[in-house]
Amino acid sequence: MAKRTVPLRPHVQDALSVWGQLIRRGRLDRSWTAKDLAARANVSEQTVLSAEAGHRGTAVGTMMDLADLVGIPLFGIEDHAEIAIRRRRGEEMLALLPSRVRRPKAGTIDDDF
Repeated sequence: MAKRTVPLRPHVQDALSVWGQLIRRGRLDRSWTAKDLAARANVSEQTVLSAEAGHRGTAVGTMMDLADLVGIPLFGIEDHAEIAIRRRRGEEMLALLPSRVRRPKAGTIDDDF
């Protein structure tokens, strides 16, 4: 059975393309070949080229690693310690939220004002 691919929304594909362009520009600014960046990221040269082309199949973790290696700040944050602080803050906030979302049973009316 063939794998079904759901088309990306246009703005998401545009964002992947921009991300790939930033990675390529960062690589070229460092005078690295795609093979050089691939070796640093421990991925194949083809993976680097796919990421730079904005292909949807490149794992988001790989895209982030490539971006970090060429000096693109993740989430616009240059300080790695700040990213860790924000991760912990997010974990604390999520711990306060319910772990599940439950839908009310059909036919029940919430009239408790």
